Parts: sequence; C-alpha cells; structure tokens
Amino acid sequence: MNDYVIEADNLATGYPGHPVMEGLSFGVRPGELVGIIGPNGAGKSTLLKTLRGMLSPLGGSVRLMGRPLTEQKEKEIALAVAYLQQQVNITFGYSVREIVMTGRYPYLKWWEKESGRDEAIVDACLAYTGVADLAEKSLTEISGGQRQRVLLAKVLAQQSPVMFLDEPATGLDIFYQEEIYRFARDLCRSGKTILMVVHEMNLAARFCSRLLVLGQGRLVADGPVTDVLREDILTTAFGTPIRVSTNQQTGHHEVYSAAPENGSRREALLSIILGKEGTL
Repeated sequence: MNDYVIEADNLATGYPGHPVMEGLSFGVRPGELVGIIGPNGAGKSTLLKTLRGMLSPLGGSVRLMGRPLTEQKEKEIALAVAYLQQQVNITFGYSVREIVMTGRYPYLKWWEKESGRDEAIVDACLAYTGVADLAEKSLTEISGGQRQRVLLAKVLAQQSPVMFLDEPATGLDIFYQEEIYRFARDLCRSGKTILMVVHEMNLAARFCSRLLVLGQGRLVADGPVTDVLREDILTTAFGTPIRVSTNQQTGHHEVYSAAPENGSRREALLSIILGKEGTL
C-alpha cells in the first residue's frame, strides 16, 4: 500500500472537445513541495483544477487521500485541499479579515458563527503572511502584492493537509516572491503537501523538492530538481533552446533561453516597427 496523498493514473485533462494533456501518472507523498513548470498553455492550471475536482478528467483517474476523487463530496475535498487560484475576482468591499475568515467555512455548519478558535487561527495566518496591519482594510484598497499575501493567508486558514498554489508569486516583488517560496518550504517541512504552478524556475530550483515538467501535451519529466532541470528536458518542454547553468557564488541553478537564431528576420521586423525603411 502506498502513502500518496494525491495520485494520478493515466490522467487525461482538458475540456470537452479540447484535450490538453494525456497519459499523466504520478503520486505525491506527504511533505513534498512539488513545482509544476512548463510553457504557457501547457496545461499547468488545468492539471491543478482536475486534481482538485473542479474539472472532470477526460480519462484516467485521480485519488485523494487514498480514495477516488469522484467518490468524495465537495466539503470533504475542501477539508483536504486548499486551493489558491491564479485569478480571484472579488468585487465587493470585503475586509482582509473577512476574506481570510472564509478559509474557515468548510469547518462550519451553515447556521454556525465563527468561534474564538477560528478568530485565533485567522489572526495567526494574517500575522504569518505579514498582513495583520491590513486586517480591517478593504481588499480593494490594497496593492496587488498585499492582496496575494492575503489570499495565501486565506488558504492557510483552511488548515488542509494539501495546498494547491497557482502562481502564488504573481504580482510580487523579488523579496516577497522569495518569501512565498520560503513559506511553502517551511509548511512542507511541518508536514503539509504543496503543489505549486510556477514560472520563476530559478526560485523553483532553490525551494522545491521535486518538479513536474509539462509540455507537448504530456508529462515530460518528473523528479528531483537536479535530475529535471536539464537543458535537453527543458528544451523539449518549451520548444525553444533553454540553457541551465550554476551560479558559482551561490550554487543556485540559473535557467534562461538561448538567443533566437533567426536574427535577420527579427531585425527586419524591428525596422518596420520603428518606422525605418525596409521590407520583409
């Protein structure tokens, strides 16, 4: 018997009439910090939504906490998985505290009010993510980076053993980007399991314990950072030459794209854009 908290078996993802990926098989164990990387449109967010039960698989199956996802009710899934989506549209003037408190709703009956314990958990999450001083402000009055930390506090307040984070560092400056990854690493060291869609591959290389590389409609690679962040694997996934080096001072991986080879055509296009003479 395995100890996977999430398991995909020959999973196919996408939308009716529009498949995105197929043949995905992997398992995630407790305490892992798994980064999901790949080019735009590869299906990273679609995979998270399918694992969460927000999208039905086009084939294969998903197991959550050892049981088929299709056999579990929404509240049961919500108690197991907290999900920070890539884009959260909140148009009403809810306060930061009210937003974070919604993370406690899976534990409450429809007639119940928040308890003192719920309040204490929310306070701790606000403080942990550095937004306690914003608690009474409207979410519409704070910056994008502050908003992202508030939403992270919300999923923390859910106290689920598994967290899905879809590009959680979006809109943050470099300091807070690193803070998000440190939060995630520390949470996993404390026993949580996190799947995180990431674009910041250099940060993923520093903080993730494992990477899933998506591309070309499939799972290109799955393994520890040192095994997966290779030029041949990333070039296959992204469909463009990728280079990987090691910073001699820090020892960190650095990932970057190689210069395009069709320089003359790009120069001709740039000439037209800049209003200079020339045709293609």
